Amino acid sequence: MAQLNYEVLKKSGYDGYILDKAPEKVMQFGEGNFLRAFVDYFFDIANEKAGFNGKVALVQPIAQGLTELINRQEGLYTLYLRGSQNGMKVDDKRVISAVSRCMNPYGEWDRVLELARSEDLEIIVSNTTEAGIVYDPESAFDQVPPNSFPAKLTRVLYERFKAGRKGIVMLSCELIDNNGKELQKCVNRHIDDWKLGEDFRKWVNEENVFCSTLVDRIVPGRIRDAAEVKRLEEINGYEDPLTDVGEVFGVWVIEAPDGEEGVARLEDRLPFRKAGVNVMVVPDVTPYKKRKVRILNGAHTGFVLGAYLAGYDIVRDCMHDEVILGYMNRMLYEEVIPTLPLDKEDCKQFAAAVQDRFNNPFVNHELMSISLNSTSKWRARNMPTFLDYVEQKGELPPCLTTSFAAYVAFYSNDIQGLTDRGLVCKRPKGNEYVVSDDRWVLEFYAAHRDDSPEDLVHAVMTNADMWGRDLTRVPGFEAEVVRILKLIREKGAKEAYKG
Repeated sequence: MAQLNYEVLKKSGYDGYILDKAPEKVMQFGEGNFLRAFVDYFFDIANEKAGFNGKVALVQPIAQGLTELINRQEGLYTLYLRGSQNGMKVDDKRVISAVSRCMNPYGEWDRVLELARSEDLEIIVSNTTEAGIVYDPESAFDQVPPNSFPAKLTRVLYERFKAGRKGIVMLSCELIDNNGKELQKCVNRHIDDWKLGEDFRKWVNEENVFCSTLVDRIVPGRIRDAAEVKRLEEINGYEDPLTDVGEVFGVWVIEAPDGEEGVARLEDRLPFRKAGVNVMVVPDVTPYKKRKVRILNGAHTGFVLGAYLAGYDIVRDCMHDEVILGYMNRMLYEEVIPTLPLDKEDCKQFAAAVQDRFNNPFVNHELMSISLNSTSKWRARNMPTFLDYVEQKGELPPCLTTSFAAYVAFYSNDIQGLTDRGLVCKRPKGNEYVVSDDRWVLEFYAAHRDDSPEDLVHAVMTNADMWGRDLTRVPGFEAEVVRILKLIREKGAKEAYKG
């Protein structure tokens, strides 16, 4: 069977939207599954719905990557968006034609710099992992290419400046706080190191827009089931080793650096509003990150440990248990959402989407994989909501209080021993499981394995290294967690959730 390219796609009878030729308006550092299922999908829709008429030229960020394969397929690849939407199973296919080519800067740096000088270029996107936005003093101007991504970007911008071109919009998608601002700081340090002059510095900081962004879409990536791959090839009429899979839900929140005044200007420079996709330009991305962390991530951390003790292994299965689902929704709608400084209807819609995402029939998301490092996760995702609720309501949030008790139960249930793999515990009337966390956390629980519920809860709550504070100072919290921990141990976690 022939491998996907424009000629093969035409012969296959595909009747979806395809854009063959267009100027390269976007340079993208990163060619992996996430960007192709997220950013390039949005640009593909913008081409179809908003007349953007722009191609995305990819730059492989490290020496090994997909350049050869992408170019062999002329930038084409098949994307499946799969999941649950409004309770209905969704499996949508789209051939993405927004990508023009991919360049490996470790052998084609001159081509990258040629694109940097292009009059057509308007936007640069990056997702070079969390480690990508770091200042590297060993990166040099004359390296081919410079070592780090910020150094490469500085070199690209310098070429553009010397060519007399207009500034670009920089959309940073790395998973760090203030990603765009941190990237801009790194670029300015390289300007200092390389003595590139005040004129260039002024152009970088005044003519270019560095945007911090929040990205949200689960991307499982390639299909690993050989039989499923073969079935889809027969249906499509071509082979596509670049096939990508993402969940249906996706939102991209882009921060306009100039606040409210800059939102309209940035929306005019980007093609997404007209395309009607779920991309928002906002004056401050922070509240939306808080929404994601407290609702999506907080829901995961809030219910999975007790659900595992109750006998469940997969997130989707929990969504079909009315007790666990009801517990999660009460936590979200009655405890989390009321404490968030965002439009409540917007938060409710996001929470409804979370239930759909957790119910994805195509993804077997294991509870044990979510359980990793739950101490720091509960502190970052759930404790802020817990404390805000107590401050605002003057009482304990029942679901989050139960969640904390379930966390203690999960880390202390019938401890078998501490090994190199982690803390070995045992499910009630079930299998052994391994708790994975920082070593000092595991050693703490191992040391308290013979404590009474009262002594254990007191030791956990007064451990400032875990929580940054003494949680016994929250009125009534210690006694209530002791009560619920005893209930979990005597009657099971599901009984505690039911309560």
